[in-house]
Amino acid sequence: MREFSVPVLAESPPQTNITNMLLDQAAKPSNPALFAVRDGQGEWQRISATEFTKDVSALAKGFMASGVKAGDRVAIMSRTRYEWTLVDFALWFAGAVSVPVYETSSPSQVAWILSDSGAVGIVVEAPRHENIVRQAAADEDLSGVANVWQIDGGGLDTLRTAGASISDEDLDARRATAHMDDLATIIYTSGTTGKPKGCELTHGNFVNLSKNSELAEPEVAREGSQTIMFLPLAHVLARFISVLSVATGATVAHTPDVKNLLPDLQSFKPTFILVVPRVLEKVFNASMLKAEDGGKGKIFHAGVATAVEWSKAKQEGKVPLGLKLKHALFDRLLYGKIREAMGGRVEYAVSGGAPLGERLGHFFHGIGLLVLEGYGLTETTAPLTTNTPQLVKLGTVGAPLPGNSVRIADDGEILAKGISVMKGYYKRPDLMGETFTDGWFHTGDIGELDADGFLKITGRKKEIIVTAGGKNVVPSQLEDSIRSSAIVSQCVVVGDAKPFISALITIDEEALPGWLERNKLRAGMTVSEVAATDELQTELQGIVDRANKKVSQAEAIKVFRVVPTDFTETSGHLTPSLKIKRAQVLRDFSEVIDDIYSGQRV
Repeated sequence: MREFSVPVLAESPPQTNITNMLLDQAAKPSNPALFAVRDGQGEWQRISATEFTKDVSALAKGFMASGVKAGDRVAIMSRTRYEWTLVDFALWFAGAVSVPVYETSSPSQVAWILSDSGAVGIVVEAPRHENIVRQAAADEDLSGVANVWQIDGGGLDTLRTAGASISDEDLDARRATAHMDDLATIIYTSGTTGKPKGCELTHGNFVNLSKNSELAEPEVAREGSQTIMFLPLAHVLARFISVLSVATGATVAHTPDVKNLLPDLQSFKPTFILVVPRVLEKVFNASMLKAEDGGKGKIFHAGVATAVEWSKAKQEGKVPLGLKLKHALFDRLLYGKIREAMGGRVEYAVSGGAPLGERLGHFFHGIGLLVLEGYGLTETTAPLTTNTPQLVKLGTVGAPLPGNSVRIADDGEILAKGISVMKGYYKRPDLMGETFTDGWFHTGDIGELDADGFLKITGRKKEIIVTAGGKNVVPSQLEDSIRSSAIVSQCVVVGDAKPFISALITIDEEALPGWLERNKLRAGMTVSEVAATDELQTELQGIVDRANKKVSQAEAIKVFRVVPTDFTETSGHLTPSLKIKRAQVLRDFSEVIDDIYSGQRV
């Protein structure tokens, strides 16, 4: 199939904007709890729709009193926390356009976003973020940024006080200025290459997508369901799920530091979570290593095989009685313990940002956590397609959400059209011609549609490697397979214009101590020391060999190298959404790559 469309299920009036969805919740007799925050004793305290609306209004008046006009851009630079969304909605109530900035951004990145967007102010979390803004201002003319409000420094209280003179009538008039076609936010793509571009997402993108997502998968985000947000709210997927939760009346808690994620999951007990595949890989690997270290590795792996077999049978529509009984046994021995570690109530994991291995998807489904993998970009307000509880095919990223269409171009590129797709790139009309063709947005990804309209991602157009022999290689297939192993943290496949395919592999330092103990090697060995051992080389060769079975001989990895430092966001090799910055890795490890190909012919 070359094209698949799903009709829109819900359309809102043209004068609607995102704020109407919050007001709808506040008007409900049930007055649902939209957020939960820790109090001084560490207990979760609920914030109702009316309480949230009241505080949003107070801050919005403060922005108005501080000179923020309708259509003005105001940036937000903070970790994931309740105040992030509070400020976001306050800016929308004030008729402004919010501009997310990753809290890990450098001064030069902050300078670019503030200057390019024409921001008139910025809300930062802490003194360190304010210092970065000051450094940015030293390098770039940011005279248009009239205000810097610091959350931890009492900046929100300053806004509340400043807004006391603004009437409810003036606020309501300002709130109503934005309509469906107007800008709600400018999100700068974190980008794996080049300067970030500002994606113009409208109120209509968020409103229509929220309403249609709610109808497409009402079991997930709904009044009474709850989730913990730990991915960066500056990322479009976390941002959309946050707005969707307000639109549906779901309760959202936040974990700024992922080190606290496990105890927060256990205390808050979410019913659904938002993840990137690496999080699920970490959960699986941690469970496996714990079982192996405790001498229960055989039970674990048997349980994994049963979970995968049960999931596949369930997807086909019939689970044999013997498999049901075996599955029930492992549910008591293994699966229940993994669910309990995630709070005991979680039913769904919304996954995006990168491909999820099919086997991993079947494993989590088999233990009682259905992974709803979806696909989208910043330019599509996050989800363009998604699996839903009623329509799921593990190994795919689902069918288009209602109101969206997907087309496969002649060269395999995925094209998109519909309610998800952005207005354009901010101040870059020159890019429209290469980005859109007859209204279809070019995603840059390669994929295929099955007979039911389910999309499968097979690679990224710009990342396809062409060897010296002319063979096209999709690196993600090999990388995903290798990275799924517990001892591996990251993998980058190399070979563009080279005689053969090779790979750079980094080691998961959290898994290393247990690996050393199981292999009877000296505790405390560095990655460089371990890389030289026969034990690690043999294990990695086995991992590479298994990955190579999925591709042709010409596409197979012939040589690999272990690099001593991991690829992380801090090192500059991962985006905030944990995607590899391939060009940066190739530059920084060029000597290693040169050594691989020096005089070698395989």
